[in-house]
Amino acid sequence: MSDNPNPVIYVQENEIKDEEDVLMSSRYSLGEDELDPFDEEEIFDLVRNITDPEHPLTLEQLNVVRVENINIDIKKSYIRLYFTPTVPHCSMANLIGLSIKEKLARSLPKRFKVDVIVTPGSHSSESSGKYIYTIVNYY
Repeated sequence: MSDNPNPVIYVQENEIKDEEDVLMSSRYSLGEDELDPFDEEEIFDLVRNITDPEHPLTLEQLNVVRVENINIDIKKSYIRLYFTPTVPHCSMANLIGLSIKEKLARSLPKRFKVDVIVTPGSHSSESSGKYIYTIVNYY
């Protein structure tokens, strides 16, 4: 049985149909030899369409991931993304965090260190520290 049988569904502001639309948009079309700058919107575009493990809805539709909860430090090649489970006792928070981490690990250049963290105050087990996922890629 689902922890949250009737989740709130949020309106998507700038719906992108699929990843191909993201990759082909003019925002991501620098030449191969140029170092592409990353912004919060681009990181959000990578994770917004991940499907929730309990519902046939995306993490964006459930407000689990939001642009405002993504921080980027380009100079340090560091990204921090906070995610918010739909309920404080969500048993799928671990799987959601790992899904986000894996998506970013496969999508971002290896120079980035990424922390995926449950939003403070949003989960009953957050103090255990088990909801922090770090990606460190070495060349």
